Amino acid sequence: MSEVLILPGLFGSGEGHWQQHWLQDQPGSRFVAQDDWDHPSLDSWLPRLEEALEEAGEAYLVAHSLGCLLAARLAGRSAARRVKGALLVAPCDLPATEILHPGHIAFGGMPTAPLPFPSIVVGSMNDAYMTVDRLTLFGRLWKSETRNIGLAGHINIASGFGRWRTGYRLLDALKMRTGDRRRSVFARPAFAM
Repeated sequence: MSEVLILPGLFGSGEGHWQQHWLQDQPGSRFVAQDDWDHPSLDSWLPRLEEALEEAGEAYLVAHSLGCLLAARLAGRSAARRVKGALLVAPCDLPATEILHPGHIAFGGMPTAPLPFPSIVVGSMNDAYMTVDRLTLFGRLWKSETRNIGLAGHINIASGFGRWRTGYRLLDALKMRTGDRRRSVFARPAFAM
Protein backbone atom coordinates (compact mmCIF):
# COMPACT_ATOMS: atom_id res chain seq x y z
CA MET A 1 0.00 0.00 0.00
CA SER A 2 1.44 3.35 -1.03
CA GLU A 3 1.50 6.12 1.52
CA VAL A 4 -0.28 9.43 0.87
CA LEU A 5 1.65 12.56 1.77
CA ILE A 6 -0.52 15.62 2.38
CA LEU A 7 0.99 18.97 1.43
CA PRO A 8 -0.83 22.00 2.86
CA GLY A 9 -0.23 25.51 1.60
CA LEU A 10 0.33 28.90 3.20
CA PHE A 11 -0.85 28.96 6.86
CA GLY A 12 -1.27 25.15 6.84
CA SER A 13 -4.61 23.39 6.70
CA GLY A 14 -6.50 24.26 9.85
CA GLU A 15 -9.19 22.37 11.69
CA GLY A 16 -12.09 21.46 9.43
CA HIS A 17 -10.07 21.73 6.19
CA TRP A 18 -10.61 18.81 3.82
CA GLN A 19 -6.94 17.84 4.25
CA GLN A 20 -7.55 17.37 8.00
CA HIS A 21 -10.51 15.10 7.24
CA TRP A 22 -8.31 13.21 4.79
CA LEU A 23 -6.02 12.20 7.66
CA GLN A 24 -8.97 10.66 9.50
CA ASP A 25 -10.65 9.07 6.49
CA GLN A 26 -7.74 7.75 4.42
CA PRO A 27 -5.48 5.10 6.00
CA GLY A 28 -1.80 5.61 5.28
CA SER A 29 -2.07 9.40 5.03
CA ARG A 30 0.19 11.83 6.84
CA PHE A 31 1.05 15.53 6.72
CA VAL A 32 4.45 16.68 5.60
CA ALA A 33 5.18 19.02 8.52
CA GLN A 34 6.89 22.35 7.96
CA ASP A 35 8.54 24.60 10.55
CA ASP A 36 6.88 27.81 9.41
CA TRP A 37 3.44 27.70 7.81
CA ASP A 38 3.09 31.51 7.90
CA HIS A 39 6.29 32.37 6.00
CA PRO A 40 6.95 29.50 3.60
CA SER A 41 10.39 29.25 2.06
CA LEU A 42 11.13 26.86 -0.78
CA ASP A 43 14.62 26.37 0.66
CA SER A 44 13.17 24.84 3.83
CA TRP A 45 9.94 23.27 2.52
CA LEU A 46 11.44 21.29 -0.36
CA PRO A 47 13.99 19.36 1.74
CA ARG A 48 11.17 18.38 4.15
CA LEU A 49 9.17 16.93 1.26
CA GLU A 50 12.20 15.09 -0.07
CA GLU A 51 12.88 13.63 3.40
CA ALA A 52 9.26 12.48 3.69
CA LEU A 53 9.47 10.80 0.29
CA GLU A 54 12.71 9.09 1.29
CA GLU A 55 11.03 7.76 4.46
CA ALA A 56 7.94 6.61 2.55
CA GLY A 57 9.86 4.86 -0.22
CA GLU A 58 7.09 5.84 -2.64
CA ALA A 59 3.95 7.86 -2.15
CA TYR A 60 1.06 9.74 -3.68
CA LEU A 61 0.92 13.47 -3.03
CA VAL A 62 -2.28 15.31 -2.12
CA ALA A 63 -1.52 19.01 -2.23
CA HIS A 64 -3.48 22.22 -1.73
CA SER A 65 -2.60 25.76 -2.87
CA LEU A 66 1.12 26.45 -2.27
CA GLY A 67 1.56 22.74 -1.59
CA CYS A 68 0.84 22.19 -5.30
CA LEU A 69 3.78 24.39 -6.23
CA LEU A 70 5.94 22.50 -3.76
CA ALA A 71 5.00 19.23 -5.51
CA ALA A 72 5.68 20.79 -8.93
CA ARG A 73 9.16 21.80 -7.72
CA LEU A 74 10.09 18.11 -7.63
CA ALA A 75 10.41 18.12 -11.43
CA GLY A 76 14.06 17.53 -12.29
CA ARG A 77 14.92 16.32 -8.77
CA SER A 78 15.80 12.74 -7.85
CA ALA A 79 13.04 12.55 -5.23
CA ALA A 80 10.45 12.75 -8.03
CA ARG A 81 11.05 9.08 -8.82
CA ARG A 82 9.38 8.25 -5.50
CA VAL A 83 6.10 9.98 -6.44
CA LYS A 84 3.50 7.58 -7.83
CA GLY A 85 1.08 10.41 -8.65
CA ALA A 86 -0.14 13.78 -7.42
CA LEU A 87 -3.55 15.32 -6.80
CA LEU A 88 -2.96 19.08 -6.98
CA VAL A 89 -5.95 20.98 -5.64
CA ALA A 90 -6.40 24.74 -6.13
CA PRO A 91 -2.81 25.61 -6.98
CA CYS A 92 -1.96 29.20 -6.18
CA ASP A 93 -0.44 31.62 -8.65
CA LEU A 94 2.52 33.28 -6.92
CA PRO A 95 1.89 36.80 -8.31
CA ALA A 96 -1.75 36.71 -7.15
CA THR A 97 -0.79 35.21 -3.78
CA GLU A 98 1.85 37.89 -3.23
CA ILE A 99 -0.83 40.56 -3.74
CA LEU A 100 -3.15 38.82 -1.26
CA HIS A 101 -0.40 38.10 1.29
CA PRO A 102 2.52 40.47 0.66
CA GLY A 103 5.89 39.44 2.04
CA HIS A 104 4.82 36.01 3.27
CA ILE A 105 6.22 33.67 0.60
CA ALA A 106 9.78 33.00 -0.63
CA PHE A 107 9.15 30.45 -3.36
CA GLY A 108 10.83 32.08 -6.38
CA GLY A 109 8.90 31.98 -9.65
CA MET A 110 6.15 29.67 -10.80
CA PRO A 111 7.36 26.16 -11.65
CA THR A 112 6.85 25.45 -15.35
CA ALA A 113 8.60 22.11 -15.99
CA PRO A 114 6.51 19.07 -16.94
CA LEU A 115 5.88 16.80 -13.98
CA PRO A 116 7.61 13.42 -14.26
CA PHE A 117 4.71 11.64 -12.53
CA PRO A 118 0.98 11.37 -13.31
CA SER A 119 -1.07 14.21 -11.91
CA ILE A 120 -4.52 15.74 -11.77
CA VAL A 121 -4.85 19.49 -11.24
CA VAL A 122 -8.20 20.60 -9.77
CA GLY A 123 -9.31 24.21 -9.80
CA SER A 124 -12.32 26.46 -10.07
CA MET A 125 -13.70 29.37 -12.05
CA ASN A 126 -13.66 31.84 -9.16
CA ASP A 127 -10.45 31.18 -7.23
CA ALA A 128 -8.85 34.44 -6.08
CA TYR A 129 -5.48 32.65 -5.97
CA MET A 130 -5.46 31.48 -9.60
CA THR A 131 -7.61 32.42 -12.57
CA VAL A 132 -9.05 29.67 -14.72
CA ASP A 133 -6.84 30.77 -17.64
CA ARG A 134 -3.71 30.37 -15.50
CA LEU A 135 -5.03 27.05 -14.17
CA THR A 136 -5.35 25.79 -17.74
CA LEU A 137 -1.88 27.13 -18.63
CA PHE A 138 -0.12 25.47 -15.70
CA GLY A 139 -2.06 22.24 -16.15
CA ARG A 140 -0.74 22.16 -19.71
CA LEU A 141 2.83 23.10 -18.72
CA TRP A 142 2.89 20.45 -16.00
CA LYS A 143 1.39 17.86 -18.41
CA SER A 144 -1.40 17.27 -15.89
CA GLU A 145 -5.00 16.31 -16.40
CA THR A 146 -6.95 19.45 -15.48
CA ARG A 147 -10.37 19.46 -13.82
CA ASN A 148 -12.39 22.66 -13.43
CA ILE A 149 -15.08 22.04 -10.80
CA GLY A 150 -16.99 25.27 -11.39
CA LEU A 151 -17.67 27.95 -8.80
CA ALA A 152 -15.72 26.43 -5.94
CA GLY A 153 -13.48 29.29 -4.82
CA HIS A 154 -10.13 28.18 -3.40
CA ILE A 155 -11.53 24.74 -2.50
CA ASN A 156 -11.04 25.38 1.20
CA ILE A 157 -13.12 25.95 4.33
CA ALA A 158 -13.98 29.53 3.32
CA SER A 159 -15.52 28.24 0.10
CA GLY A 160 -17.48 25.49 1.85
CA PHE A 161 -15.11 22.54 1.56
CA GLY A 162 -14.81 20.57 4.76
CA ARG A 163 -14.91 16.84 4.16
CA TRP A 164 -14.49 16.59 0.36
CA ARG A 165 -15.40 13.10 -0.81
CA THR A 166 -14.92 13.95 -4.48
CA GLY A 167 -11.22 14.36 -3.67
CA TYR A 168 -11.10 10.74 -2.52
CA ARG A 169 -12.63 9.61 -5.82
CA LEU A 170 -10.12 11.71 -7.76
CA LEU A 171 -7.21 10.09 -5.94
CA ASP A 172 -8.75 6.65 -6.53
CA ALA A 173 -8.96 7.46 -10.26
CA LEU A 174 -5.32 8.54 -10.25
CA LYS A 175 -4.32 5.33 -8.46
CA MET A 176 -6.19 3.24 -11.01
CA ARG A 177 -4.39 5.06 -13.80
CA THR A 178 -0.98 4.47 -12.20
CA GLY A 179 -1.58 0.81 -11.48
CA ASP A 180 -2.13 0.94 -7.71
CA ARG A 181 -5.13 -1.36 -7.71
CA ARG A 182 -5.24 -2.11 -3.99
CA ARG A 183 -8.68 -0.51 -3.69
CA SER A 184 -10.02 -1.36 -7.14
CA VAL A 185 -12.26 -4.15 -5.81
CA PHE A 186 -14.10 -1.55 -3.74
CA ALA A 187 -13.89 1.31 -6.24
CA ARG A 188 -16.83 3.68 -6.31
CA PRO A 189 -18.79 4.08 -9.55
CA ALA A 190 -17.35 6.36 -12.21
CA PHE A 191 -18.30 10.00 -11.88
CA ALA A 192 -18.46 13.04 -14.09
CA MET A 193 -17.37 16.50 -13.13
